[in-house]
Amino acid sequence: MSFLSLNLLMAAGFVAGILVCFELGRRIGRWALAAGPDGLAKGVGPAEGAVFALLGLIIAFMFSGAAARFEARHHLVTQEANAIGTAWLRLDLLPADAQPGLREAFRRYTELRAVAYQDAHDDALTRQRQSEGDALQAAIWRDAVAAATRPGQPPSVASLMLPALNDMIDITTTRLMAARNHPPAVILLLLAGLIAVGAMLFGYSTADSRQRSWFHVLAFACIQALAVFVILDMEFPRLGLIRIDGSDQVLLDLAASMRQPALTR
Repeated sequence: MSFLSLNLLMAAGFVAGILVCFELGRRIGRWALAAGPDGLAKGVGPAEGAVFALLGLIIAFMFSGAAARFEARHHLVTQEANAIGTAWLRLDLLPADAQPGLREAFRRYTELRAVAYQDAHDDALTRQRQSEGDALQAAIWRDAVAAATRPGQPPSVASLMLPALNDMIDITTTRLMAARNHPPAVILLLLAGLIAVGAMLFGYSTADSRQRSWFHVLAFACIQALAVFVILDMEFPRLGLIRIDGSDQVLLDLAASMRQPALTR
């Protein structure tokens, strides 16, 4: 099952769960009305206010975090393109006979990095591309070190070339960890629990009404489910509706420019 289908199914489950919790809370309230002459418990307003305030805080916290991580992943693609482009330009510092092999390795590496996460739903393919990228990194580093430290080469060649390569390699780890960075599952469980409790309190407060206001109940359920859906969709921007695949174009453009006679900026 795809992530989008799973997320939609989870949203539908939230709607159904909210309706069940609302009905449970209403029945508890109806039981309280039938059991005693005093009617519904008094002074529950502060408790309801505290629950819904905490629910709003958690939703705001998760939405803000998901949006921040979404933007960070987007900008990391540009940072990687800049790092690769800088290292590519500094290949001019190396001996002429060492450049053709390194430039071809750079082209293949950039093309591979441009599609490294585009099939995130296929774990095997993603791991394969990461392994191929690691192998190319090792080969590029080995050949660049050998060329930059040849006898007769100025020390400034190594001091300029190797840090640029190091930045190019480090950004891949940063992107990998950013892709794996998600809030703890306990936060989502807390959110689900607060929504359930809020729905029960909502149902309890309507127990003294003979008719259910399905419009308000469904609006509450759909809004909560939609909020969770959007948060999860932003947390996995390679799998859902909200995507950052367009950011990879900067790497594709860089790879295409490497096939030209010269890279200009």
